[in-house]
Amino acid sequence: MTEMPITSLSELVTRIPDGCLLAVPKDESGVAMAATRALVRRGVKNIHLLCVPTSGLQADLLIGAGCVATIECGAVTLDEFGLAPRFRDAVENGKIRIIDSSCPAIYAALQAAEKGSPFTTLRGILGSDVLSHRDDWRVMDNPFSETPDPVLLIPAIKPDIALFHARLGDSHGNVWVGNKRELVIMAHAAATTLVTVEEIFDGDLVADERYAAGTIAALYLDAVAPVKNGGWPLGLAGRYKTDGAHLKAYVLAAKSDTGFQSYLEQFVLSETQTPHE
Repeated sequence: MTEMPITSLSELVTRIPDGCLLAVPKDESGVAMAATRALVRRGVKNIHLLCVPTSGLQADLLIGAGCVATIECGAVTLDEFGLAPRFRDAVENGKIRIIDSSCPAIYAALQAAEKGSPFTTLRGILGSDVLSHRDDWRVMDNPFSETPDPVLLIPAIKPDIALFHARLGDSHGNVWVGNKRELVIMAHAAATTLVTVEEIFDGDLVADERYAAGTIAALYLDAVAPVKNGGWPLGLAGRYKTDGAHLKAYVLAAKSDTGFQSYLEQFVLSETQTPHE
């Protein structure tokens, strides 16, 4: 198998252009927070952020830093740590465009792109308020039914970039994600997939039966960068837990514009105040 050169974090984020459709996973699935901070430092703009299917600190940070023009999501929340303050401020003051969706709809649209289909069908949203605000969705009768049987048609979503963090990568460009299947869907659906990993595995993840079932093959990946603690302050299953004290401090700081700017200066714009990246 041909080896893929391992890249650096700074080089990896240069592959995320302004204005792209960027897919990111939910907090517990492997969020590339070090890469997110690097994007803010780079000053990326006008991102269409697709949350698969929700987001928390990552979306809030990018929105507060002025990187996001549009967000498509099932929800943005910091869960037990409270509301996402910069997201809430942006919504209340019309700073971003919101495309309201649902978790099943986002997964289904990505799966359609994964399979090369232009659209998919879904039923559970019929009659909901979400549907009433989506001009790009269509309702039609099931052509295989002899009685009226409405189904919802949802266009496939093919992200320009999928970005996430995982535990292991190898020199061949493969990445092990374990049971986080939404990361597999994202990688299959996206035009480009960029991954930060905790460490580089000494061997071939695809050839090792301990890891093969949970590995995304290099065929679907475009760059892998080793970044220790790359998910901090969010957790990474099997490695470290969410830094609850940090998230509590973030929520308090980010309630105001000045507090958020202070947070950016201490933990984002100054690399020395964050774990090794």
